[in-house]
Amino acid sequence: QVQLVESGGGLVQPGGSLRLSCAASGSIFIIYTMGWYRQAPGKQRELVAVITNGGSTNYADSVKGRFTISRDNAKNTVYLQMYSLKPEDTAVYYCNVEAVDYSASKVDSWGQGTQVTVSS
Repeated sequence: QVQLVESGGGLVQPGGSLRLSCAASGSIFIIYTMGWYRQAPGKQRELVAVITNGGSTNYADSVKGRFTISRDNAKNTVYLQMYSLKPEDTAVYYCNVEAVDYSASKVDSWGQGTQVTVSS
């Protein structure tokens, strides 16, 4: 069992910045991919950014150059630094972790979601 706790969402004006955090805990042997997804009202959940345990990253085209994903393996934590936020970035942001637990089972865990609202 892997638990994820997200933080850092909120209301910000267009052009502003926010930093999301997601800490994983539980029976974790190794974490492979950590990522952020988002879901706006009436839309499907979409990938925002992912990072592997080797540090490779992948971003949605809509956030390239504005968002940065990073991770602290010692803390089992992934971050999403968001700059130059736009109203279209408004969504619930979900953390996702792909890991293997101590029973050698693959785990695909999701956080509870944190609201990001970009509005003046």
